[in-house]
Amino acid sequence: MIGHLRIKSPWRQLAILLAFPLVLILAGALMPTESAPVNLTDPQVVNGLKWAQAISSIILFVLPTFLFAVFTFTGKYTYFLGFKKAEHTNMYILAALCILMAFPFVFWLGQLNQRIHLPSSIVELENKASGQMEAFFKSNKPVDVFVNVIIIGLLPAFCEELFFRGALQRILIQITRNSWVGIILTGFLFSALHLQFQGFFPRMFLGVVLGALYWYSGSLWTCIVAHFVNNAVQVIAVSFAPKYINTNPDTPLLASIISGVAVWAILWYYRRQSSITYSKVYRIDELTPTNQFIA
Repeated sequence: MIGHLRIKSPWRQLAILLAFPLVLILAGALMPTESAPVNLTDPQVVNGLKWAQAISSIILFVLPTFLFAVFTFTGKYTYFLGFKKAEHTNMYILAALCILMAFPFVFWLGQLNQRIHLPSSIVELENKASGQMEAFFKSNKPVDVFVNVIIIGLLPAFCEELFFRGALQRILIQITRNSWVGIILTGFLFSALHLQFQGFFPRMFLGVVLGALYWYSGSLWTCIVAHFVNNAVQVIAVSFAPKYINTNPDTPLLASIISGVAVWAILWYYRRQSSITYSKVYRIDELTPTNQFIA
């Protein structure tokens, strides 16, 4: 039998996936930087920064995942990265609903996160990033909101899910041989690599939810849909209420509890519908031709 893997070791797969981003990050750190301030009141400058962010998402997330797939698999690259139908059609709707129901709990986690004392250098960097985001979200006409939904909402949802869930989570679950350990580790790295520690715990929670949606549905499209819904709602909300870029809406404890329970219930139903097993994902070459492979 000709296996579907060129490289079977998950540690070697991890090295291949991370090699290209690490080289780019190292090269960027070694390059001299100009200290001249950026004029965030100039629309052309802001638009340029938006497109630069879009291009960086493709370079940092899509390109490494593509190289990982080419080196790791013998073919069907998109299939093995998760671009297939979900096991059940209702999983797409449930994924979007799960993220919408998660907002109160995420806001509550954000309030807790902001009580953690962080070094002044980190706070200063995050305040600078918040200033740039305020400039991004400043909209003078409806088309500006639409562009933001595409560049800040849709593109990161696709690129980040491809890298973190389609490739990294797959590798970490194989390394740990435990789906939930791999999902949680991926959620941790997903949040940490954003380098925005004032929102670390909410983002990690969302990363874990997205990872579970992908694992139990067998389709990367479910977590892309959920991620896009999360981003799009926030983009539209802060376009009309910019104060929420730096602060979380006040969330009653009861609302956060109901939100957390609702998310748990949806994930429980997801798991009940799912036929995903470790063998179906990682031992395809040992299964019979009639068994469906679900990455």
